[in-house]
Amino acid sequence: MMGKTFDSFDQAQVVITGGCGFIGSHLARALVHLGAEVTLVDSLIPEYGGNLRNIADIRDRVEVNFSDVRDPYSLRFLIQGKDFLFNLAGQTSHLDSMTDPFTDLAINAQAQLSILETCRKYNPSVKAVFASTRQLYGKPQYLPVDENHPTNPVDVNGVNKLAGEGYHLLYNEVYGIRSSVLRLTNTFGPGMRVRDARQTFVGVWIRNLLESKPIEVWGGNQLRDFNYVADVVDALLRCATSSDAYGKVFNLGGDPAISLADLAQLVTAIAPGALIEMKEFPTERKKIDIGDYYSDYSLITRTLGWKPQVSLEKGLRETIDYYRTNLQHYI
Repeated sequence: MMGKTFDSFDQAQVVITGGCGFIGSHLARALVHLGAEVTLVDSLIPEYGGNLRNIADIRDRVEVNFSDVRDPYSLRFLIQGKDFLFNLAGQTSHLDSMTDPFTDLAINAQAQLSILETCRKYNPSVKAVFASTRQLYGKPQYLPVDENHPTNPVDVNGVNKLAGEGYHLLYNEVYGIRSSVLRLTNTFGPGMRVRDARQTFVGVWIRNLLESKPIEVWGGNQLRDFNYVADVVDALLRCATSSDAYGKVFNLGGDPAISLADLAQLVTAIAPGALIEMKEFPTERKKIDIGDYYSDYSLITRTLGWKPQVSLEKGLRETIDYYRTNLQHYI
């Protein structure tokens, strides 16, 4: 993990929703190394990304509870007595949110309110960090996108994530439940979903690469920014331990912004031999595509000292190397 050491996590009681997922498992590993006592909450529903392989190396050092965040009774038990709550569980597929909007509503909005009500009633001193998404900005009106940019979600997922944010900020303001929000951009790294594009298209690219299948690039001119997962973990830890973060929303982002076509070229340069197929954007996805997007993350740099440390190329190399030996556990 990059940057500052978080001494306040030594012997801290921590709960991570979505803890067996991609980001949650990396966060759990960092917290274990910092001396925290970590409880992971995960439903392991196949569509949502939880995978016990992600925690194989720390399985005997964490407590795992197979619960769904939509179950208020289990969360009541799990949140009591905890010092920190990292609220990472969510339905991440933008397309699924359009075909099954009520499930997205239940997980990304209703469950978040239920969790916060549980905190208010049974553990109001907990410090919470909520993982949100840059998708809720919609099609950018200007670039780079800062936190003052209007929110205009283009899909149900964005609407419900915005509601989840609002609940955390409201409970911080009204009930003093110290909460902060991180709007994540494209996060990648070992353990990300590669079975399909529900989490990130980069995972599908890497799977195809290793299975000697073409990398499909839809469109290609769209600009995006990316964060390696270790940098996202660093931001989560900083938010949890700084009073300057409570009640605030922060963008994450990476440099430089890169087109999808150039990203595909970078991936194939790291792992030569793959074919790239340029394709038209599928109609059902084009309707909810946000076009060019990259973040202005200067607020979190000024406030918490965070900035990305792992380059896109280095992160891709580490990710591809991981899946060379672990792909069978993720497909």
